[in-house]
Amino acid sequence: MAELIITNGKVLTMDEARPSAEAVAMAGGRIIKVGRSRDVMAERGRRTRVVDAGGKTVLPGLIEGHMHIVPGSLELSMLNVTGLNGLEAVRSAVQAYAAGHPGGALIVGNGLSYVAFGNGRAATRHDLDHCLPDRPLVLYAPDHHTAWANTKALELSGILQGRALPPGHEIVMGPDGLATGELREPLAIAPAVAAATDYTRARAGLEGLEIDPHPGEDAFAADLAVVKRGLVHLAEHGITSFHNMDGNIYTMQLLHALEQRGELTARARVPFHFKPFMALAALDRARMLSAAYQSDMLRGGAVKMFMDGVLDSGTAVVLDDYPDAPGWRGDPLFSQERFNAVAIAADRLGLQIAVHAIGDGAVRMTLNGYEAARKANGKRDSRHRIEHIEIHHPDDLRRFRSLGVLASMQTCHAPGTSGLPLEPTISKIGKDKWPYAFAWQTIRKAKVPLVFGTDWPVSDINPLRAIHAAVTRREWGDNMKPQRQSLHDSLHSYTVMGAYAEFAEGRKGVLKRGAMGDAVVLDADLETIAPDDIERVKVQATVVNGQVVYER
Repeated sequence: MAELIITNGKVLTMDEARPSAEAVAMAGGRIIKVGRSRDVMAERGRRTRVVDAGGKTVLPGLIEGHMHIVPGSLELSMLNVTGLNGLEAVRSAVQAYAAGHPGGALIVGNGLSYVAFGNGRAATRHDLDHCLPDRPLVLYAPDHHTAWANTKALELSGILQGRALPPGHEIVMGPDGLATGELREPLAIAPAVAAATDYTRARAGLEGLEIDPHPGEDAFAADLAVVKRGLVHLAEHGITSFHNMDGNIYTMQLLHALEQRGELTARARVPFHFKPFMALAALDRARMLSAAYQSDMLRGGAVKMFMDGVLDSGTAVVLDDYPDAPGWRGDPLFSQERFNAVAIAADRLGLQIAVHAIGDGAVRMTLNGYEAARKANGKRDSRHRIEHIEIHHPDDLRRFRSLGVLASMQTCHAPGTSGLPLEPTISKIGKDKWPYAFAWQTIRKAKVPLVFGTDWPVSDINPLRAIHAAVTRREWGDNMKPQRQSLHDSLHSYTVMGAYAEFAEGRKGVLKRGAMGDAVVLDADLETIAPDDIERVKVQATVVNGQVVYER
């Protein structure tokens, strides 16, 4: 007998053998029957829970292809200035938050647009001094690769006079010999936010660092509560699995503790974050995480790296000079020789590699490393990934295919979508490269496996908003090929391909007999509503392992 039946739905199974159905039955955490409602209801027993979909869409549980669980969870309760324009609007938000959090402690906020203060100029410490003059303040850009600090924060962190940093990281200095307030990339930002100990712990996985000393019982409990709040947020949006794109031992410990308590309500794949300063021996931590965590709810087995930064700050690595900065192409975080060595070593250990590469130069360097790994270790089903791919060179598409590399992309990152401005991004790209920017359809047509996600908390976690961005994409230039996605293809990248990216094809991302009991019930029929309405669709119920973990 079934423990759970979802009936009276328009079920999009994502199973080629049976694309549509009316009902799904689950027992023991697995799907036991898919078909017509009257047939599936024959599995009903006295204790079967029945969820009536009301003629609305039922999907496999959605797989978030790229996110950050710990910082995202913490930021749910932090200052957020997303969408605010003008100095006074930002000041009002900062002042209101400060009033609600009295004392002299550092305030860290998120979502400050590169163009929030207009006039085509970057924000400065003086702007943030106007917002909060007598208390340290740091505001991150939406991409989290740039932050701006007020004078108080720069003074307290000892970087007002600057600091030498490795390539790819920069404390921007002014003509007066003092920091302007703009901090580019993690090693520049870290000193300014070090006083926020909970935020420092949350970002440790992004920095490739372990927590030393290990947090005490109270701090660990507080971090567990933060992650539980994040998991609720995921369930509210129909996400049943996620690929975390930062990781350390502490992240795994938090998620494992929740799993042991029966409180891990989404399946997690967590990598070890390898940073340029690490010796190759650090990959042993990735191998340890892979061996120690192998359940259906929590798995290791991957390595994450950053090859470059982002376009808006000019830290993405590009093949040609930036249009607004002749002679500048960005500094890669790894030399080609060093990256090749790490890729060969990680691949030899059987680890999947995921690399943040935004510029076409960074994408090419990453492909070079994957090619070096194949030549050194031989061909295998590695499913190495490149994350973001905001610009690609057309000559490299065949290399994706030949090397079996997955493209992991975020539709809500494209300029002009999801409320994002076109500038400064499209000017940083340059008109000649517009056809190869955020080119989801071009990459899909090239038969490259394509996975979708949001990069939460960089963007809203809502997959329906990301799908809306995909199906309504508008080009910003006449020389661009349409990159709009079909509804089915968008869903495919959020289900079937998400499963494929973690070697779980056939076991998740699909509604068929024997697959994991993960599903989502929506409050609309996705196939009949207007594309512009997709972002307003809500989740009615989320099911993980055959259990309802969220119901509206």
